[in-house]
Amino acid sequence: MHDIIKQLEAKREQARLGGGQKRINAQHGKGKLTARERIELLLDEGSFEEWDMFVEHRCTDFGMANESVPGDGVVTGYGMINGRLTFVYSQDFTVFGGSLSEAHAEKICKVMDQAMKVGAPVIGLNDSGGARIQEGVASLGGYAEIFQRNVSASGVIPQISLIMGPSAGGAVYSPALTDFIFMVKDSSYMFVTGPEVVKTVTHEEVTAEELGGAVTHSTKSGVCDRAFDNDVEAILMLRRFFNYLPLSNKEKPPVRKAADTAERLDFSLDTLVPDNPNKPYDMLELILKTVDDGDFFEIQPDYAKNIIIGFARIEGQTVGIVANQPLVLAGCLDIKSSIKAARFVRFCDAFNIPVVTFVDVPGFMPGTSQEYGGIIKHGAKLLYAYAECTVPKITVITRKAYGGAYDVMASKHLRGDVNFAWPSAEIAVMGPKGAVEIIFREEKGDPAKLAEREAEYKAKFANPFVAGRRGYIDDVIMPHETRKRVARSLAMLKDKDLENPWRKHGNIPL
Repeated sequence: MHDIIKQLEAKREQARLGGGQKRINAQHGKGKLTARERIELLLDEGSFEEWDMFVEHRCTDFGMANESVPGDGVVTGYGMINGRLTFVYSQDFTVFGGSLSEAHAEKICKVMDQAMKVGAPVIGLNDSGGARIQEGVASLGGYAEIFQRNVSASGVIPQISLIMGPSAGGAVYSPALTDFIFMVKDSSYMFVTGPEVVKTVTHEEVTAEELGGAVTHSTKSGVCDRAFDNDVEAILMLRRFFNYLPLSNKEKPPVRKAADTAERLDFSLDTLVPDNPNKPYDMLELILKTVDDGDFFEIQPDYAKNIIIGFARIEGQTVGIVANQPLVLAGCLDIKSSIKAARFVRFCDAFNIPVVTFVDVPGFMPGTSQEYGGIIKHGAKLLYAYAECTVPKITVITRKAYGGAYDVMASKHLRGDVNFAWPSAEIAVMGPKGAVEIIFREEKGDPAKLAEREAEYKAKFANPFVAGRRGYIDDVIMPHETRKRVARSLAMLKDKDLENPWRKHGNIPL
């Protein structure tokens, strides 16, 4: 028995050291934490229960029979974040470069299967050089096993990927299938083919950072939801983010008591919207002044900035926020913003998170680049997401709501539960100038007459009352009472019960 205990301790120490102290030092030299250090920082102190510490690869080719490390390059198990259960796997770059083998994949699949059984999120801390070449198709099969579980878990439990090193080739598709991807600047990157292959095939000279770094994916491609400066900041922000989410689709998000009162009024909002309808303002100000304690976790803040998405709380309850941003492209919907918002709305719907929408949208972005890029189909994604959504939906129109974009942005016609408008709201097919030029095209040569017609159009539509008469707006509210009215609506809707007709699945316009 004594010998077995000694052997056990030796194995544990070998597993904890991973690829050895020299490689751990190299990891630290790059400003990166080790796989175990990351888990210790992510989870509540002393809560981590590790699984499969003694698993080793089974490959005997290319000298691999003589190279084996307990754990095989990934640390897996479960623990708590602020007292709430989560499953986690953390790839260890010090062991075979974190490369994925058959056994490595089996460890990840095991915690994913268990997470599905008990209804708890999965967090992946990715730091891997890709497939383990020595294992050939067995490694590729391991990736596919993980992909299948990512798809099965989608909409059932939250899945979060934190990229903390390389993620290349097939390795990128598991994170791509998860709900949220966070990255670390200057030390993480994602791409299907690396810079060398790109140079060979397309003759483009590009660095790994330019091709697939955190800044690239958080500003240009939209693959990354947030980019952080280092491992520690990324993990601490992930802990904060986790607090907004339910553990599974069978429960509601956690409620955290706020110091903020639901009845709070903010009279500064009465002057937020400028008198000049063409002058922009910052929609973020409205969001921060409406939610609890001005606390808003924005998703994709540097991508498709003409729309804002993120999580906040109202009366302690998690809500998803979607808002047009008049500071960027006048708040128009384009391809990128439609996709960005649609995916977010669908996540909220899957996990019982109410959606609050702030609308100031002059329409869809015109132009050949948008039409050739498929704005019709991509814009329909957002329409589909809102129409399918069954969680509480509250909409506040602050200024412009023109054309099809009015319909798309959680209008009453797409089963919006409570739809408010500020006195400054304009709900019409299009803006006064364009409308008059079409309706009264025969009077184009008479500027005075056109000005008169434009004033007439404004008097009729530059207010929320036409929509109000038809019941498309439930109430016209003063800006300063926005928080109070939204909070009361959420309280009224807390037991909302709505189901879509049974179907295997819809066919969203992908």
